[in-house]
Amino acid sequence: MAHVGVLSPASLLGMLSPKGIYILGYGWLYGMSVWVSFFGDCFIETARHQFGALQHKTFPVYFSSSIGLSSALLGLWAYAHPGLLANITSPLRADVAQGISLQSCNQLVVGPMTSRQRHKLEKEEGKSYNEPGVSAQMKALNTKFGMLHGISSLANLGAVIALTFHGLWIGSYGL
Repeated sequence: MAHVGVLSPASLLGMLSPKGIYILGYGWLYGMSVWVSFFGDCFIETARHQFGALQHKTFPVYFSSSIGLSSALLGLWAYAHPGLLANITSPLRADVAQGISLQSCNQLVVGPMTSRQRHKLEKEEGKSYNEPGVSAQMKALNTKFGMLHGISSLANLGAVIALTFHGLWIGSYGL
């Protein structure tokens, strides 16, 4: 049966425990990751160049926030599970597996850095990147963009899967 209490300043301050902060941080990281991965650009109807400019503004915030949050969560997890570092070579241990799940979100940022170059080259050539007869330089940029975008998308999907695994774990077994 759940504990029913009276709200007071002391009980409200008690919610600022490491467990409460951890759950809040996890929820923020998971929600942000799912939104950016699956929904964030579904509702934006704008020209491709404007959309690219918007992503250049929002993605650095997303990447730095996710790296910061996952680092903080990993630190709190390691603090709460002192055996984690001693058993880091045993990934089938539950505490180590959860640490690895959090680490997967703390990957190096692999973002499509070629889109600004591509926009500039489109203006110079007077052609869109996908029109027939674009230059060899544009074709090379398209290939590089596709590769980096694919790597970034796969890394992001891996992070969402790992965070889902971690959320199911903490929901079932606690922190």
